[in-house]
Amino acid sequence: MNSHNRSELHVVCSSGQLLLQPLWDRLRTWEALMQSPFFPVFFSITTYVGFCLPFVVLDVLCPWVPALRRYKIHPDFSPSARQLLPCLGQTLFQHVVFVFPMTLLHWAVSPALLPVEAPELSQLASHVVLCLLLFDTEFFVWHLLHHKVPWLYRTFHKMHHQNSSPFALATQYMSVGELFSLGVFDMVNVLLLRCHPLTTLTFHVVNIWLSVEDHSGYDFPWSTHRLVPFGWFGGVAHHDLHHSQFNCNFAPYFTHWDKILGTLRSAHAK
Repeated sequence: MNSHNRSELHVVCSSGQLLLQPLWDRLRTWEALMQSPFFPVFFSITTYVGFCLPFVVLDVLCPWVPALRRYKIHPDFSPSARQLLPCLGQTLFQHVVFVFPMTLLHWAVSPALLPVEAPELSQLASHVVLCLLLFDTEFFVWHLLHHKVPWLYRTFHKMHHQNSSPFALATQYMSVGELFSLGVFDMVNVLLLRCHPLTTLTFHVVNIWLSVEDHSGYDFPWSTHRLVPFGWFGGVAHHDLHHSQFNCNFAPYFTHWDKILGTLRSAHAK
């Protein structure tokens, strides 16, 4: 973008757009990569593994650093290499064998040019929150059905529950059917809201972080559920209780659907 076009853009942009425009301009210099069918797989894997690695390091240090155990939900449990490596292998295998062909097909059918203007900051924030609420609702229904219908549980969801004490790399240890369902929810939501590409990237980053945090096994003072008021967000202890008891806390993030249907159980009550 030359200086004349940039100045014209800044004239028509609102103040909310101007806050994000430099970031979006920077990302657009990588437009060829972002429009490549390889990008969604690369972005997903690097973001996921990048969020998991700090918790893997904490799990390694935990037996030698007693101070860490006060934040660990299961202080005497640390995942072994025999647990970590299959989880990582499953994630890499599914992304290469299943996710990449789907993104390649989507790229071939509907290639899209990146817009020049960044989204409004308020629009980005509201769309990310709406995408999270929609995903939370969709996964709650999916999750509840798969725990109530034995065939669905055995066929699609049982694999994810093989680790009764969750750890970060077990977040995406799931069947192909479950991974496909989550991918469809993500894609439908951003299309339904007609999200800007920067909003879509932000939503995916937030969604991956929240899911990894939920399975991390660590409840820190700065964990998300402690930052969201009024108990609206369940958090890691909330989701850990689901893995240990199976019949409660089906929503991945928020608590309102479990409250409405009577499936909410407090981690403090445990």
